[in-house]
Amino acid sequence: MMLVISVLLTAFAAQPDNLVSGIEAFQKGDYPAAERLLREAAKSGNDERAQAFLALTLAATSRCPQAEPGLVKASTNHSAGIARLASLALTQCYIAAGRTDDAAAILHRLQAKSPNDADVLYQTARLHMRAWNDTIYQLYQKNPSSFRVNQLSGEILEIQGQFAEAAAEYRKAIEKNPRALNLHFRAGRALLMSSHAPEALAEAKKEFEAELALNPSDAVAQYQIAQILLAGQNATEAATRLQRALDLNPDFPEALIAMGKIRLDEKKNDEAISLLQRAVRLTPASESAHYSLMMAYRNAGRMDDARREKAELDKLQKVPEGEFSEFLKKLGEKQQNK
Repeated sequence: MMLVISVLLTAFAAQPDNLVSGIEAFQKGDYPAAERLLREAAKSGNDERAQAFLALTLAATSRCPQAEPGLVKASTNHSAGIARLASLALTQCYIAAGRTDDAAAILHRLQAKSPNDADVLYQTARLHMRAWNDTIYQLYQKNPSSFRVNQLSGEILEIQGQFAEAAAEYRKAIEKNPRALNLHFRAGRALLMSSHAPEALAEAKKEFEAELALNPSDAVAQYQIAQILLAGQNATEAATRLQRALDLNPDFPEALIAMGKIRLDEKKNDEAISLLQRAVRLTPASESAHYSLMMAYRNAGRMDDARREKAELDKLQKVPEGEFSEFLKKLGEKQQNK
């Protein structure tokens, strides 16, 4: 935004002193001076630029009702820079006033013109956050006993890393609505995230099984059970679960990798190679897939293919070049020389 103002200042260099000085004061954040100077510049009533920046100054100092008429007018200004600044200020005012539909309409128009504009994306994010917060407030106020309140509480607790508490909230939601999909899955996942102790794994497995009872087509629940079985050294049953997951979703990369590793451990190299080749095609940036495929090629005696996978793995693991990388390298050298 400051770049736009700098360009505008250059364009206005030959304009009346009050206008240029007022824009400079606005850019510096000296809003009292900006308002005084811009009011002087706008007295003639003919200078749209002075009126536009006066409206921007009023908006910046939380006087949106007074600023709105000027901002609306400036948002259609022939100068793209002024129109953009006024539109952004309008969205800020509308979001603060809870006028989310009005803000959304302006941001939609701005995004159509400049989809990568950082200021536009920032205001769009703020709009979505405001809508999220308002909707959550309505849910908690109007339907406090709904299972959705517990579900949402669980999701928020997950984001905060409070996984045991999240699992407890999901279980409360399940008590209120035992037939709702995805609640058992989320409870199981939260339990896995909270602990890998045997009792936690057993409880998580029960939750995933309960999810499958409601939704037998849930490939991810099958995969999660397979992971629990692998943690318990039960590769045979884990392979059965992974196959079910792949029957449901043949393009499930994590399941392909897990099954490939089982076949690799069983020395069934051809099967492992077939599975892992599919995984690499689906997720070319997966280090785990490339490493396991490299090992499968090596075990099968396909050394040229193994070397090719090693080269791909090296590319993925290579530290990116750049100033920060150079700084890290030098820091490492200093540590070694101590």
